[in-house]
Amino acid sequence: MNNIQSDGYTVYFEDSLTRLVNFIEQGNYSRVFILTDEHTTEYCLPIVKEHLDHLDNYDLIEVNAGEESKTIDFCIGIWKTLIDFGADRKALMINLGGGVITDMGGFVASTYKRGIDFVQVPTTLLSQVDASVGGKTGVDVDGIKNIIGTFTQPKAVFMHGGFLKTLPPRQILSGLAEMLKHGLIVDKAYWDQLKVSDLSLPSDELVHRSVEIKNEVVIADPHERGIRKALNFGHTVGHAVETYSLMNDADPLSHGEAIAIGMICEAWLANKKIGLPDSELLEVTEVLIHLYPRYKVLEDTFPTLLEHMAKDKKNQNGQINCTLLKHIGEYSIDNICTESELCDSLRYYATL
Repeated sequence: MNNIQSDGYTVYFEDSLTRLVNFIEQGNYSRVFILTDEHTTEYCLPIVKEHLDHLDNYDLIEVNAGEESKTIDFCIGIWKTLIDFGADRKALMINLGGGVITDMGGFVASTYKRGIDFVQVPTTLLSQVDASVGGKTGVDVDGIKNIIGTFTQPKAVFMHGGFLKTLPPRQILSGLAEMLKHGLIVDKAYWDQLKVSDLSLPSDELVHRSVEIKNEVVIADPHERGIRKALNFGHTVGHAVETYSLMNDADPLSHGEAIAIGMICEAWLANKKIGLPDSELLEVTEVLIHLYPRYKVLEDTFPTLLEHMAKDKKNQNGQINCTLLKHIGEYSIDNICTESELCDSLRYYATL
């Protein structure tokens, strides 16, 4: 597979960990810091260390796994650790982990001493096809996802398919939701390919195609003024459901599980508002319902879900803004949806 050129950096697929070592050596960095959580420390760091063993100027920073760690408080802890280690502007941050690590690590690096270099080494399917590409960094505040952050490009991204073999099936499904979204918004042939593929461990070729799609979109619109909003399909409703679940459920929904709900709801909105054909609404619904577990969305939670949607950073002039589908493979951005319409979309999901 070819490497992918993005906005000033390369996404490496072939011999990626060897290329990571070469990148470090050529960068002449004063110190190297590897940010992990306890899971990537156990399962992924040993794979990386096999390649880094001859390097002696790197230190490990570990945070707790999970979305609950993606806060300013944890960032302060990382910043203080960098200060304690004497990290200067020639330091490098390697973000080894899933979306929480790549989002938060990128934010920490982009703000420490007004910015130090960082690279992404995504270890989950979700982070490989979504969080690590595109230059978005961010943390959550008061349960609002990624409300504080920057647009800062990494110096490189290193994809290693072997990491995916360490993941439980639920984590694979979480990343798969973003892959399905990529097909739904711009590539019907890719959507059709995903429907008939073995998705228990998506092939390197499927992952590569998803990265290609996201990369094409973000290069065309690096700061989300237009076309990049296509990537928000499923996320207005999905982020609200995800936030609610994180705050209320003992076993919260994964990002992908919530986005699958959001895509079903927003496909329904597309059918009612901009003419997504009935047959295509049914197709989207059946594929996603088959893949993802049902979640009880109760009527008495609608006001709270609407509150979360009202705080979404994509909104315009206080109105809730959705990306919808004209057809499978064709998106429509900047669709204002009323509270009544959004509640009806949640009812559609709840009665499936």
